[in-house]
Amino acid sequence: RHDATTIPEDPEDYISEIAKGIKGLRVAVPRGLDRYEIEPEIAAILRETEKELAATGAEINEVELPDLDASIACYYVLANAEASSNLARYDGVKYGFRADSDTLDQMYRRTRDAGFGDEVKRRILLGTYVLSAGYYDAYYHKAQEVRGMICGMFKEIFAEHDLVMLPTAPGGAFRIGEKIDDPIQMYLSDIFTTPVNIAGLPGISVPAGLNGEGLPLGIQLIAGYGQESKLFRGAAHLEKIYRFNSNPEE
Repeated sequence: RHDATTIPEDPEDYISEIAKGIKGLRVAVPRGLDRYEIEPEIAAILRETEKELAATGAEINEVELPDLDASIACYYVLANAEASSNLARYDGVKYGFRADSDTLDQMYRRTRDAGFGDEVKRRILLGTYVLSAGYYDAYYHKAQEVRGMICGMFKEIFAEHDLVMLPTAPGGAFRIGEKIDDPIQMYLSDIFTTPVNIAGLPGISVPAGLNGEGLPLGIQLIAGYGQESKLFRGAAHLEKIYRFNSNPEE
């Protein structure tokens, strides 16, 4: 109850209206997704889903998401800055892991070196850079401005719609370790999910099938602030459409 990041209102019954399905909900589908080089299977699933939702009572409208392109850069500036700030406490003194050492300085260095993996270290370094005195305005402050633009974009859309439908990623899931040496490609695969985190909106990914390599594909729904009940209505309806099971033996 005293957590500053927790919504103070009592929780609602998010699943009480699931039985209503998609009928009557206004679903926004962004135009121009082909510019993100999405896999053909994802594009086909989106088209078929639009038709199915319209046939079962949803109102489908095409919309523009002009600030979507900025979401990756914005997210990785803000997320890395927050990682740098929040993880600074893990120095081996009061929190978490402590490496064996002979001196205090050595303990700090060994703890930070052994206590974090390569990706975490990369994010701490990038976050420290964008928060430094010479670059704060150019990067962190600018990213906060872009965040405001993305929040405004969604506010306009949800003034006239209940849900936004997007791919979860441009393609199928990549295999564990496949892109570990190419972090930029891993970051770019977050193009459709980072806007939700930036704007603080509820979103859900529903398994929708497999691509040509047999790897899972997902379709994402996003709802407005506090509209989780609509989100679950839409997701439950998508599950009925896709009837997807990743285990072919079941």
